[in-house]
Amino acid sequence: MNLNAITWNVNPELFSLGPLHVRWYGLTWALGIWITLMITQRIFKNEKLPEAWLDKLFMYTVIGTIVGARLGHCLFYGWDHYSANPIEILYIWQGGLASHGGAIGIAVAIFLFNKKVSKKGYIWVLDRLLVGVTLCAASIRFGNLMNSEIYGTATTLPWGFNFPVDSQWDGAAHHPTQLYEMLAYISVFVLTSWLYWKKDANKIPGLITGVFLVGMFGARFLLEFIKLDQEAFESGMLLNMGQILSIPFMAWGVWLLLNTRKTVKA
Repeated sequence: MNLNAITWNVNPELFSLGPLHVRWYGLTWALGIWITLMITQRIFKNEKLPEAWLDKLFMYTVIGTIVGARLGHCLFYGWDHYSANPIEILYIWQGGLASHGGAIGIAVAIFLFNKKVSKKGYIWVLDRLLVGVTLCAASIRFGNLMNSEIYGTATTLPWGFNFPVDSQWDGAAHHPTQLYEMLAYISVFVLTSWLYWKKDANKIPGLITGVFLVGMFGARFLLEFIKLDQEAFESGMLLNMGQILSIPFMAWGVWLLLNTRKTVKA
């Protein structure tokens, strides 16, 4: 153990009442969803949009996020196991949620919401929702820290973390990449909020969504270089699964930003 590092030995379980076990990770998910709701509600009020739209938007988005995150984990990180045990896909309480799957779930949910409810345009909805989603993602990464999971490679830096709660911990201090990502996502929140409230970026379709995609998935792509592999099959890969899945989102973001630049010039 590196005694100069920060020892992180937080119990992942907040409390239990009989068979009910409440974990920090679940709490941070709930907190993230609530924060996103509050921020989006403020945006909807600013634009005098129907309150009923907000209720339906969050019904679509929460379901899409959870279903997508679960299926994403099963398909991208554990297909060999879940294809042989498909019933276990439903065992969400055992853990296993993938952020890229959640992003795909949101994308599908917004498509359905726009088609059935708002009819204002796909990107129009994303430009208003994604400002708050940044903080939801940051909250979830804090949940990963509380779980002592998804941390980085070994480091001698003074802010390295020891993770004795993790049964797979090797005794070395590691990069707290959960905190790195959390801070990166908070930075994207600050930027997108500034664009919306100070620069009227909502009047330039795709600008906020483009910044979100490049900022969020660009940070994820770079930080994966100092993360430990989540699954054994990633060992020896030039780019790991998280990076491969981030590339399409980054490319989409760059395309949106290039198109908004053309729109502004025009």
